[in-house]
Amino acid sequence: MQEATILLVEGKSAGPQSVQPALIKAGFEVILTHTGSDARRLLASGVSPDLVVFDASHMRSSGSRSSRRIRDMLADTPIIHCRARGESEDRAAAADLYMARPFTGRKLLNRVRALLPVDDQSEEIIRFGDIVLYRSKRSVEVAGQGESRLTPKLAHLLEEFIRHPNQVVSRRQLMEHVWNTTYIGDTRTLDVHIRWIRECIEVNPARPRILRTVRGKGYIFSIPEKK
Repeated sequence: MQEATILLVEGKSAGPQSVQPALIKAGFEVILTHTGSDARRLLASGVSPDLVVFDASHMRSSGSRSSRRIRDMLADTPIIHCRARGESEDRAAAADLYMARPFTGRKLLNRVRALLPVDDQSEEIIRFGDIVLYRSKRSVEVAGQGESRLTPKLAHLLEEFIRHPNQVVSRRQLMEHVWNTTYIGDTRTLDVHIRWIRECIEVNPARPRILRTVRGKGYIFSIPEKK
């Protein structure tokens, strides 16, 4: 199996505290940059990592703005934001996971593996009605009409609905389980992902019948009865 590619953004002064050796030893392909602007130039050139580790603990700033800009370029690619000891967590970094120094290489690797998709060699299929979700391939098939590829977040979101069929799932639950945050002040990201899911599974996304909105409560995922 080919290991994942990780874009590592860390300051030049990291020295012996660099996480690069631990990532390489674990078998990952590591692309190292020292600034957020260098990372964005790489991404603009076509580099497509499976995960980003943004270690701001040896930078002059928190790196939150640069991390958010990388998020804008990569959409759903997992991002781990690392901060220096004593610095407060900054959600403006738009990361999937936040870590504070000090931490061990093993702890970082555990977090990295938890955010990466599962091994393609051990495919897991989740079915609900005519909908088939392929977890490791991150794709969905509806009524045998061919597969649609999903980003990691879309696959996670769809799985959350499939595992709670015919139940009202609140926006708070989705933000907590899929985005790992209790903050629901701005859920535009969720709204966009709901629209993308509907484009994959609905005959008419503008008039959804499978993933329906329950006003003021959340969403309900169900298969309509065939006439």
